[in-house]
Amino acid sequence: MITVQNNKLKATFNELGAELVSLINLETGEEIMWSGNPDFWGGQSPVLFPTVGALKNDKYIFEGQTYELPRHGFARKRIFTVKESSENDVVFELKSDEETLKIYPFEFNLEIKYTLTENKLTVSYRVKNTAEKEMYFSLGAHPGFAIDTENGLNYSDYEIVFSDDEKLDIHPLVDNLISNETKNIELENRTLPLSYELFSKDALVMTTMKSRKLVLRNNKNNRKVIFSFTNFPYFGIWAAKNADFVCLEPWQGIADLENHNQQLTEKFGILKLNQNENWKADWAVEIE
Repeated sequence: MITVQNNKLKATFNELGAELVSLINLETGEEIMWSGNPDFWGGQSPVLFPTVGALKNDKYIFEGQTYELPRHGFARKRIFTVKESSENDVVFELKSDEETLKIYPFEFNLEIKYTLTENKLTVSYRVKNTAEKEMYFSLGAHPGFAIDTENGLNYSDYEIVFSDDEKLDIHPLVDNLISNETKNIELENRTLPLSYELFSKDALVMTTMKSRKLVLRNNKNNRKVIFSFTNFPYFGIWAAKNADFVCLEPWQGIADLENHNQQLTEKFGILKLNQNENWKADWAVEIE
């Protein structure tokens, strides 16, 4: 485990997947992140790379060859190298190798940088194409935030407030793939109340959400988490059945559409990088 901290926050990371596994508010002792209880969901904040969500039949086609990839790609199951570290930040790195090239025929360098600044943690991603040919990929974040249901509190006491006026257009998931239909969720005062029933049919997947800042708050006390992100066009909100957490997930890319032809270059939301080109994005969580 790798730890960084300042006078406000203490963050801990696992070299497996370069995953954020703990974020503690040092002023209150409160744990911000989900515990990773495997009875519900063993993850805490995995990186989704080089695909987000499920592939149709767990396969894709590139240049006439068929490859298999698990849901959300392979980076979350790989050991990252600590490239740089200091008291307040750390940079993890993952490079393509013989094993990744068997299932993903692109040479890449993926860096994830975590930086503490006062009461804020910023997570920055950089993907570089290190080959002489074009590279196709997606990347997503999947942080799970703890919901306190003790001391007289309930899951339904929490809500998500959006920065922009929204009517959420949700793409339902069917066998982990994106449905061709959409449904709408109307918000009152830009607020989405949380409930266990909200996720009864899996994640809320949005490709047209305008907000780039959300506030997860408890309407009975002062607990508040401010979540913001840049350069991620899509978004997911999810929790496991009856589990006391919620995931706020900015994505570049989504699961395959139901009618997708499995061609990687035609996948919805896929990005193309030219030789030596970089792609960058970030998200941040601020504790109040």
